[in-house]
Amino acid sequence: MKRERRAKIVATLGPATSSQEAIEKLFEAGVDVFRMNFSHGTHADHQKIHGIVRSLERKFHRPVGILLDLQGPKLRVGDIDTGSAELEVGHKFRLDLDKTPGNHRRAPLPHPEIFAALEVGSTLLIDDGRIRLKVLECSKEHAECEVEIGGTLSNHKGVNVPSVILDVSPLTKKDRDDMRFGLDLGVEWVALSFVQRPEDLAEARKLVAGRAAIMSKLEKPAALLHLEEIVHLSDAIMVARGDLGVECPTEDVPVAQKQILHLCKLAGKPVIVATQMLDSMVHAPTPTRAEASDVATAIYDGADAVMLSAESAVGDYPTETVAMMDRIIKRVEQDEHYRLMRDRRRGGHDATAADAITVAACQVAETISAAVIVTFTTTGSTTLRCARLRPATPILGLTPKRETARRLALCWGVHSVLTEDIHSFRDMVSKSVAEAQKDGFAKKGDPIVVTAGVPFGTPGATNILRIAWVE
Repeated sequence: MKRERRAKIVATLGPATSSQEAIEKLFEAGVDVFRMNFSHGTHADHQKIHGIVRSLERKFHRPVGILLDLQGPKLRVGDIDTGSAELEVGHKFRLDLDKTPGNHRRAPLPHPEIFAALEVGSTLLIDDGRIRLKVLECSKEHAECEVEIGGTLSNHKGVNVPSVILDVSPLTKKDRDDMRFGLDLGVEWVALSFVQRPEDLAEARKLVAGRAAIMSKLEKPAALLHLEEIVHLSDAIMVARGDLGVECPTEDVPVAQKQILHLCKLAGKPVIVATQMLDSMVHAPTPTRAEASDVATAIYDGADAVMLSAESAVGDYPTETVAMMDRIIKRVEQDEHYRLMRDRRRGGHDATAADAITVAACQVAETISAAVIVTFTTTGSTTLRCARLRPATPILGLTPKRETARRLALCWGVHSVLTEDIHSFRDMVSKSVAEAQKDGFAKKGDPIVVTAGVPFGTPGATNILRIAWVE
């Protein structure tokens, strides 16, 4: 199951892809990491899916990553007395804490944290921005607004408050329960919704306690104000463009995407571009040309992975969508312009011995036209360090830890392999050669470059560079 591309594919599982057969088809079509969206489904549903994905590992002898995506806080209006009401442009509309069902003049908003953060002139968006209100007067219990964009307001529609930091934890009680459940199952990645500040990561980090890696979903404009700190504190980043586009001006989202990808590359943190990538394929067998260009742009910009949401969860053509994304990525990576951009935009490196060895390994591999760079890693840091430099040479990440092999399935250019630990230089070379041959990266007579840390098995101690030949 060697992929003929460097960027990875993440696919969301749902009603359309919950069976053994459907999930196996997705994997064979090109999925590297499966996303379990905990905004939908029961724990029993997710446990069944987890078991199917793990069975794929045993069948295909390949590590497969699982991403648990937490729902996060959902801010919604309450009930409307007739089920819905028409809000007209220019009319006044009141939101308050009163639980009495609303009408065309007012509605309950059971979130005191919103009123605490509002100011005169603030904007409220309802139903993904389909309705827009401007605050004329507010207190800790109500907000008198003017309707700037009208429409039909129905029960429990979502509310967004752009450009305001809300005093809301990104983890609800449901999220904590879901996280504990997922960690007990053994997921590799936990995606944290509603991240606004660096402090939002502290509670998640404490609850995870090293049992999984934390991915911050950037879906709030407030997070962009603290982007560097959030990237630093996260293990990976997801550019959640759908939610980000509700609160940001539409024209700002592509710029934000490029800024996030650039910063993640410099920091050596994996980054996913998500939402509506091939959205028309929910109901059509082919994407629009604009969607194909959107996927291509993410790859040109250096994304580690691109993600499918509704396309694979509830779509009519989930396997075809994955296959299409796979084809687009491969085509881009064959482009000479892509290779020039990759070489110009390689990630940075720190002034450490480990980074110096990794930089040297990539340069040596290019100089001698090595077939593969083999990295021995315990925590994944050695392999991530190499991927950060975006070498032209494929990366073979060998690790004795199953969870590390699965996490690396998300990372650009890495073909992760679970192997026994090494105890000597001879062992290191023989295992490197054997795995490079077995997985189709090298043939007899090919040079390979090997990096590892001594003492062997010491996390983060990349201090060895070796050239070997396949015999």
